[in-house]
Amino acid sequence: MRILMSRSLDGLVIDERFVHASGPGGQHVNKVATAVELRVDLRASSLADDVKARLIELAGNRISADGVLRIDAREFRTQTQNRTAARARLAALLERASRRRKTRRKTTPSKAARARRLESKKRRSVTTASRRRSDE
Repeated sequence: MRILMSRSLDGLVIDERFVHASGPGGQHVNKVATAVELRVDLRASSLADDVKARLIELAGNRISADGVLRIDAREFRTQTQNRTAARARLAALLERASRRRKTRRKTTPSKAARARRLESKKRRSVTTASRRRSDE
């Protein structure tokens, strides 16, 4: 049994499907559709292009070839809890995708840092040289 609900949220069209969950539960699991599948068509969404690109990168194999993001929630025994969990996962994913990474600025080591590095290399060289066998 599949129940399909569609709703729009800030330019995202979210399709919710309720399906039978797998696993233990006896007759109860065969009678009710508690697992939730959220589907979001990213190509049709009004998200910014850079956010879409980061979202596709973050989602990995949860995005199909035609650009549909699929989030599956089946950890709880009730539809409402699974729906809340799926929406929370979608919100967290959108939050992470909306943050820009800091751009890395090239830096050069200071003169003192270079001197410390060379001094430690010299000390190490002396230590290893003292371990060598002398041919005298």
